[in-house]
This record gives sequence, C-alpha cells and structure tokens, in this order.
Amino acid sequence: MSSNDNNSNAYSDFHLQFIGGEWQKGKDDSINTDTNPYNGDTIVEIQQATKDQLDEAYDAADQAQAKWAKTTPAERAAVMYKVVSILDQRQDEIVDWLIKESGSTRIKAMVEFSSARAITLEAASFPNRVHGEIRPSNTPGKENFIYREPIGVVAVISPWNFPLHLTQRSIAPALALGNAVVLKPASDTPVTGGLLLAKVFEEAGLPKGLLNVVVGSGSEIGDAIVEHKAPSLVSFTGSTSVGQHIGELANGGEYIKQVALELGGNSPFVVLKDADIEQAVKAAAFGKFLHQGQICIAINRVIVEDEIYDDFVERFLAHVKTLNVGDPNKQDTAIGPIINEKQLKSLKEKIAKAQDEGAKMILSGEIEGQVVPPHIFTEVTREMDLSCNEVFGPLVGIIRAKDEDDALSIANDSMYGLSSAVFTSDMQKGLRFARGIRAGMTHINDISVNDESNTPFGGEKNSGIGRFNGEWVLEEFTRTHWISMQNEPRQYPF
Repeated sequence: MSSNDNNSNAYSDFHLQFIGGEWQKGKDDSINTDTNPYNGDTIVEIQQATKDQLDEAYDAADQAQAKWAKTTPAERAAVMYKVVSILDQRQDEIVDWLIKESGSTRIKAMVEFSSARAITLEAASFPNRVHGEIRPSNTPGKENFIYREPIGVVAVISPWNFPLHLTQRSIAPALALGNAVVLKPASDTPVTGGLLLAKVFEEAGLPKGLLNVVVGSGSEIGDAIVEHKAPSLVSFTGSTSVGQHIGELANGGEYIKQVALELGGNSPFVVLKDADIEQAVKAAAFGKFLHQGQICIAINRVIVEDEIYDDFVERFLAHVKTLNVGDPNKQDTAIGPIINEKQLKSLKEKIAKAQDEGAKMILSGEIEGQVVPPHIFTEVTREMDLSCNEVFGPLVGIIRAKDEDDALSIANDSMYGLSSAVFTSDMQKGLRFARGIRAGMTHINDISVNDESNTPFGGEKNSGIGRFNGEWVLEEFTRTHWISMQNEPRQYPF
C-alpha cells in the first residue's frame, strides 16, 4: 500500500462520471468492474453511462467551447501550466494508480508519467504558437487572410496500454487550442485513462463542460460517440481493426468528421553486422519487454544479419534471463502482468502457433495468473504469425537476414508502418537504411519505443492517419478558414 492510499487529499469517487463539470452516477444497468491485472483485486466499480448521458456530455462541450475559444492564449496556457504543477504534486499518487490499474511496472509508470507531463508542458505553448497567414491575391484590391481556428468539439477514444499519456496527448493540445473534449477511456483503465485527468483539470480550474469523461460499454456508446453530430474530429488510439471501423463511421454516416488514428504496429528492430552487439542486445530487451511488450511501438520483430545472428541470439538470451518478472510494484521488476484475460488467451494462442509453424522456442517459463515471462523464438521467417502480426506481449521472434538488402526487405514486408529501429556503427549507412524503411518513425542505434512532445508521432499504411505532438498536432486540432476582403469594387463580367 502506498502512502497516498491513506492521504485524505488523494482523489476519490472514481465510481462517478464527469459530465458538464459535475460528477454524477452512470444511468446504464451495466457495471464496469475495474480490477488490478496483477492480483485481480477490484479497484472500483463504475455504473456505466447511457447514450442520453453521452448526449448531455456533447451538449455541455458544445456550449462551453464557443466561450473557451474566445479566451486569450495566456488564459488557456495558464490552465496547462497549472495542470503540470498538479501532476508534479501528485506524482506518487498517479504512478501508484498506473501500477495498480494498468499493470505498469514502476519503471514504466515513471516513463509514462514523464511523457504525460511533457506533452502538457508542450501544450501550454500551443495557444501562442498557432497562427494564420496573409496571402497575396491576383484579384485587384483583394486581401486573403488564412485563419487557424479551433476545430470545435473533439471526441477522444483512448487505449489501456499507456492510458495517462495517450489520453493526455489528445486532450491537452485540444483544450489548449480552444476546443472542448468528450472522452471515452478504455474499459480496462477508466481511471488513469480519463477520470484521474478529469480530477486534475478540475483542480486546475478548467471551466465546466470543456472536458467530459464518459465511461460506457462499447455496445451502448462505442459507435454513438463517433456518429454524434457534435464532434468535428475523432481522435482514436488503438487497434487497426477498431480504427478502420471508426474511420468508416466517421466518413460514412450523416455527419462527416475528420479523424486522427494512431493504430497498430509491427516494429522491426534491425541489427546490421557492424553493430555494437552488446548495446543492441540491451536495447532489444528494453524495447521489447517494457510494459510486457504491450506498446504499439514496441519491438515486434528482431531482424539480424546472418554474420552475427548466432552471437546476437546467445547474448540476447543470456541478458533476458536476468530480467525480473512478477510484482509490478517492485522497483526492480522488468515484466509485470498482461492487462486482461482476453489478451492472455491471445498470447497463449500465439505461443502455440509459433511452435506449430516451426519456430524454435529457446526461452519460455510458467505463466502465473496474468504474468507471462519472456518467450524467445529463433528460426522465425517473415511468413510466420510472429512476423506478420502485432504481438502485444512479451514474445519475440528473431529473424535471420542474408544481408543488409534482405534485412530492409524483411523490415518493409508488413501492412504496418508505425515505428522502427536499426543498429549500425556506420551512421551514414544507418541513415540510408532508415530512409528506406516505410514507417512514420525510425531510430538509429536506439529502440523503436520513442515519443517526444516536440516531434511528429504517427505511422504509415495500416498504422494510422495523422500526427501527434508539436507543430503537427496543431494541424490536427485546428481548422483552416480562408477569409478574403475586397477593399475596392471589383469588376465582374456580367
């Protein structure tokens, strides 16, 4: 038990919805039982929201947004800075929530907290960075003004794996730029993915109605949050299959919306023959097993040139054997629990399929509860399930590449294109190789798991549409408005 559990100042009442600036009970008959993935303890039971409550949230957001859009940049920035201050004050409390609700190891929880803090601090600069333009006209006496204005109401649907950061990555920029938000957090992480942030923004003085958190079942509000007439943009982070469905709803219904979709990945981690093998081994272990591999940008495929393949495998195996597995609350735990039974079942099926397809399992271990120890497979080929599909767990296949060209071919042989990495001692070769990868992000001599608040985050192919962070998120969360001014009478042909 952490010290925050007995702190009278700690946030509470997470069984309630946050709608229109008020905390209220859900009115649906169903209950979301939020459990600790490590020990199965019930954390909170939330009576879920109805479509009527979703409508109420959208009405509140719509009404509050118009006034918020007229506030000064300094006013909006001040709220963001206040949020950063509160995050700092409540760091231990927030980290504890990440550990007990999302199964984060303490190491991962600290990484996530830092990322959420950084994006909030970056968002504080957005009100003063967004700007328009004046463009010349070929029509005599005309001036062209291009304004950047808030997009309006933003629907945010956030995932369970990095719930705090991946929710804040959307809602902080959206609010800073003058928008309002209706958020549906993942059912596995309703607190760290939504309700906890609602408490923080409420404490920071965000006006009522601008942030609404609606916890509800997919069958009740999953489609409705996208199809509702209020949102101009739907920001979703999650699986490709769900993202495709959201894209269809957003563009095939009565009301067409813009979408920002950050979807699945199949990140290649390429080790060329001139790489520092020991450094590559350490990077591969961290980039694969952080948060049990439940990260869209986690290393999914390790691709090693033939000349050093056996050496890499031997060292990688030895290093992974030293990783501590178990209680995520312990400081030295590297690998904690899988988020839920559905994901656990999927991983067991992947282990069996890898063996059926001929992969050689050189490391395994007993699965205890929802804790899956590292599983390493060699003799993996590009056609196998481990290579073709996102694993989202502590399983990894190591693929042998004949040479550099073959390694690049294997790296690009995927329907996904989110993140990637390559290790080499020749930086020019690394840059050439990186530019040959069809992905939104590539890291030379580092892991695929990278996210900085001032750099573009997003993917190609089936990994999504749009970019988060920095200047790129300004484009996503604002609309372009061309206004022309005819300063002298124009001559028309009739």
